[in-house]
Amino acid sequence: RIQPTEDSWDDSALQKYVEIARWMVNHEMTPMVTLHHFSDPLWLVDQEGWENPSTPVHFARFCRKTVNALKDYVNLWITINEPNVYVMCGWLLGVFPPGKNKLGLAAKVYENLVRGHAAAYKIIHELQPNAQVGVAINYRSLKPAHSWSLLDRLPASIQNQIFNNAFLECLKNGELDMVLKKVKIPEAANTQDFIGLNYYSRDIVHFDITKPGNMFGRLEYPKDADLSSTGFIANIPEGMWDGLKWAHRFELPIIITENGVEDKEDSMRPRYLIEHLHQVWKAANYNWRIKGYFHWSLVDNFEWERGWSQRFGLWGLDLKTQERIRRKSVDLYEEICKENGISSQMVEKYAPEIFNKLFPS
Repeated sequence: RIQPTEDSWDDSALQKYVEIARWMVNHEMTPMVTLHHFSDPLWLVDQEGWENPSTPVHFARFCRKTVNALKDYVNLWITINEPNVYVMCGWLLGVFPPGKNKLGLAAKVYENLVRGHAAAYKIIHELQPNAQVGVAINYRSLKPAHSWSLLDRLPASIQNQIFNNAFLECLKNGELDMVLKKVKIPEAANTQDFIGLNYYSRDIVHFDITKPGNMFGRLEYPKDADLSSTGFIANIPEGMWDGLKWAHRFELPIIITENGVEDKEDSMRPRYLIEHLHQVWKAANYNWRIKGYFHWSLVDNFEWERGWSQRFGLWGLDLKTQERIRRKSVDLYEEICKENGISSQMVEKYAPEIFNKLFPS
């Protein structure tokens, strides 16, 4: 939208984002802007996208243009959202474009994403020295199905390194460790000002010889899991604690950049929201540097390859009329924000089924 061709810019599209950011600041909200969230312009795709080593240069140019336009209203930046999901789904599982299943290409894309982030980080700080810049990593709490089984522990460990650790460790020490391949990227060292943590659920990992694209690990939810209506998300708030503990070890401020559940009927979301924020509260009580929380999402969104089948919004959306439908989770979240906390009265009102769990007698 902002850069429809390699050599042209749509300034009217960019100005629309400026107007949104200005409106937010004028209404005492702090915007955070993500510069890359899965989608790529078609002209870049025609040049093989992030497989092409020149793409980090294109991305840096895009960031310079965009940040320069928004810098009067924004100083919180995510360069790349979920690079681990982008690579896993596009080049290992084949469910995102370009729909490939090639380990070598996946490693190349991961490396180019790191280089793109490093270039963007330097440009943002050049234009805005007081900026706070990071990436958002989708953290999966991965537990071997049988802790005594080496066959279960090994794929869980490999997945944890590649999916959870590799990208952020490289932004700390300048080495991208993908287990089977290590790449030195010195310009990436010390290029994050905070940890962006996206958390949805925990996985149980079973060894499976038929899953080479997933490092021979089959991911499942516990048999007794509290599942969303489509079964894509399990309500396991303890995994949020795992994620916060993992993020804390990087010794940087932590912002929960995504957390939520798909729930069209809004029957599960209140308890999911309360239980996950309870874990955030616990971490804050340990004096961990939790600086913010973003719920995914404000309004039902078009969820990538799954379309409208997953309804993540606090507000529902009528697809025909575009009317926003107020769910009870809106009222819950409003109360939490006003009180800056969760009271027993809120739990009793919105999620009585977990009252005894959170407030044992």
